[in-house]
Amino acid sequence: MSPKTRMIEVRENVLKQNDIVARALRQRFHEAGVFVVSLVSSPGAGKTALLEKTLALLQPQFRVAALVGDLATDNDAERLARSQAPVKQIITGTVCHLEAAMVQNALEGWRLDELDFLFIENVGNLVCPSSYDLAEDLRLVLMSVTEGEDKPLKYPTIFNSADVAVITKIDLATAAEFNAAAANRSIQAVRPGMTVLNVSAKSAGGMKEFLQFLLSHRAAAHAVASPG
Repeated sequence: MSPKTRMIEVRENVLKQNDIVARALRQRFHEAGVFVVSLVSSPGAGKTALLEKTLALLQPQFRVAALVGDLATDNDAERLARSQAPVKQIITGTVCHLEAAMVQNALEGWRLDELDFLFIENVGNLVCPSSYDLAEDLRLVLMSVTEGEDKPLKYPTIFNSADVAVITKIDLATAAEFNAAAANRSIQAVRPGMTVLNVSAKSAGGMKEFLQFLLSHRAAAHAVASPG
């Protein structure tokens, strides 16, 4: 058996175990009635800023919480905690992505039936997270206007594994000479028909539409779970 074959087998086993844990988690989430949203992006795309704004805007009406993955430090969790929502940091060490078991362990002590939304911010990485199911109902892939319009073409797998593309920092679009039409062409070339949302956590541009999108998908998920 070649080392390459062995590596493939180990990877398949790891992913299989992750899927088993994710299925059990998804069942727990659905039974508790919590809608789970994960965010993936490259470092600096604005995941934490968008999540901080989202938690603050949803919280008056909904019970929200967040799990935040990072290689080191709990800076993001401390920042999100300013929203007064329950937040936990998952330190992954050398692991460049979150796994379902990490999410499962981080939920220890939380009552899922006391939540309406659970947000999971993955490690800043556009490669590894694409392979790991975190039992989310909705996966958002973020790209900022400062990253270049061809980001989806460079990292097609993460866009194919996500449900929605979110273009962030649109308040900087003019300064960054961002070509929105070119970015959309790149996204559609990789994932035809993919929904694209444009937001700015700083100016709140597009946030109303973003929240409406989340709420409509939560309502649809609940309708499927309770068809009667």
